[in-house]
Amino acid sequence: MTEIRIPFANPKADYQQHAPEIQKAVGQVMEKGAYILGAEVRRFEEAFASFFGASDCVSVNSGTDALVLALKALGLGPGDEVITVSHTAVATVAAIELTGATPVLADIKPDTYCLDPDLLETLVTPKTRAVIPVHLYGHPADMGAILAFARKYGLTVIEDCAQAHGAALNGKLVGSFGDLACFSFYPTKNLGAIGDGGAVLTSRPDLAKNLRLIREYGWEDRYISQVPGMNTRLDEIQAAILNVKLPHLLEKNQERQRIADIYDQKLAGTSFILPKRLAEIRHALHLYVIQTEKRDELQAFLRSKGVGAGVHYPQAVHQQPAYLGRLPGCDRLPVTESLTPRILSLPIYPQLAREDVEWVCELLLEWERGKR
Repeated sequence: MTEIRIPFANPKADYQQHAPEIQKAVGQVMEKGAYILGAEVRRFEEAFASFFGASDCVSVNSGTDALVLALKALGLGPGDEVITVSHTAVATVAAIELTGATPVLADIKPDTYCLDPDLLETLVTPKTRAVIPVHLYGHPADMGAILAFARKYGLTVIEDCAQAHGAALNGKLVGSFGDLACFSFYPTKNLGAIGDGGAVLTSRPDLAKNLRLIREYGWEDRYISQVPGMNTRLDEIQAAILNVKLPHLLEKNQERQRIADIYDQKLAGTSFILPKRLAEIRHALHLYVIQTEKRDELQAFLRSKGVGAGVHYPQAVHQQPAYLGRLPGCDRLPVTESLTPRILSLPIYPQLAREDVEWVCELLLEWERGKR
């Protein structure tokens, strides 16, 4: 089997870039002996909230739990409906079902891969309580239209920002539009821990209080649960690592822009459909996703040359065995279904060398020439 020389993501390279600082920060945590909800977590929550201009950040142990916690803080559960998309990581839909609520699936816009707000009117019912737009691949969803719809029907908006750390719309960071915003710090994210982690942002004091209660068993006083809660805490070691990395987020996103610019330039005029980067948005470029015919054949060709390319996602959520045919809206997703066999994620991470990006482009051009 051919060794992958250029992976599509490389969290090890991100660690190596900051290894001395990370090792020092982790060592300090170990020496202090306080490992849960201590000084590093408080420092990260304050810094992350400040970065987005939010009043509160509540850190948790995964992006999935961030979504679950946000939904629970709103009191959502059985009998409630939440509109979201099927072209997303399964976590978005799984989190809704983990609360007992029902996911209702909306189709996406073909140019941005994000929720199409023009379709929301067709999905709202008296049971609808919230909307979860996903800023997929790092491209902001159309928050102006989504917020206008939510205000019209008195709905809460929860932003799924798991792939959009540092993305912006008209100069405003995603994560600062909705009532709540949920982030993942999975190692391959633009801001990644070395393990799982997540966070919820809000500027609503009532929701911040609920989030903190539910995060740790519903405790106000230790061992006394005021409300039913759960255990989902970002540990001190992961918080220390994130404290090292957070100040570098925007410069690393600029490196992703550099890589995307090379792809855009080298692949212009080809048959590949390239990501849209509209003037009013700042794409976080968590992934650089192209569309192409014979995707599986191209992926295999790249792998044979030592280049990793991912598929995000090989099946939309409603096409997967666990959800097949049972979610409202699943029969009205033509754009989503048209993308599934065509999308391919090319290598993109801040430490990727220019010559490696150009080599990937040369392989793509070679493959296309062979198909003419």
